[in-house]
Amino acid sequence: MSRIADDATTAWIRRYHPSAGSAVRLICFPHAGGSASFFHPVSVRFAPEVDVVALQYPGRQDRRTEPCVEDIGKLADLLCEEIRELTGKPTVFFGHSMGAVLAFETALRLEELGANPPHAVIASGRRAPSSHRDEQVHQQDDTGVISELRLLNGTDAAVFGNDELLRMALPAIRGDYRAIETYSCPPGRRMRGALTVLTGDADPRTTLAEAEAWRDHTEGAFRMRVFTGGHFFLTGHLNEVYAEILTELDAARAAGS
Repeated sequence: MSRIADDATTAWIRRYHPSAGSAVRLICFPHAGGSASFFHPVSVRFAPEVDVVALQYPGRQDRRTEPCVEDIGKLADLLCEEIRELTGKPTVFFGHSMGAVLAFETALRLEELGANPPHAVIASGRRAPSSHRDEQVHQQDDTGVISELRLLNGTDAAVFGNDELLRMALPAIRGDYRAIETYSCPPGRRMRGALTVLTGDADPRTTLAEAEAWRDHTEGAFRMRVFTGGHFFLTGHLNEVYAEILTELDAARAAGS
């Protein structure tokens, strides 16, 4: 199997500050409707000491002509195949919202394959995989989808005032919502690596109990951190979130040395 060079970019893999000499890797999984560029500030913060990889799903930005993958399992399969081609380094996954579930499912696949699974997964802004809610945003009309985005407050305000940008973004947003809203996970499905959960105390889509339920999805170390704020609490607590990421990166580096 060919390997992706430590400073390379592909359709799936984005490196905004390539750092081939780094000893540890952070792989970032975007939220529903999100793109790799959401994690550009993370790359600014941690590169070049860390190989920061931001994932780009099909159906958005420069991949907008490609069909969205509207099934979490299929998307995790594709991500697993891509990540397997990275060189072996101690690795941490960070995923927000839908990205938290994708990070979890991808980690499980890599563990099953024995293919450099992450030392830890940081699951941000998402209830536990087995905490089900009957949500049907993907079946609503455009107005309904936009209302959901406003509720979660995760979309650049400039987008709402630009019809062209909205038309370009909505297919990917709807496709991602279809993927995450049709996803199901049995209660006993557990990863072996460490699991850190970050959540907002006023997130309309995740209660503290639902976030705590992530504990049942790992055989490794578990910890949870609660922040003030809603679904995108992390934008108001960047330094604290970065500190949490650094804690896991240091642990991964120590475990891999």
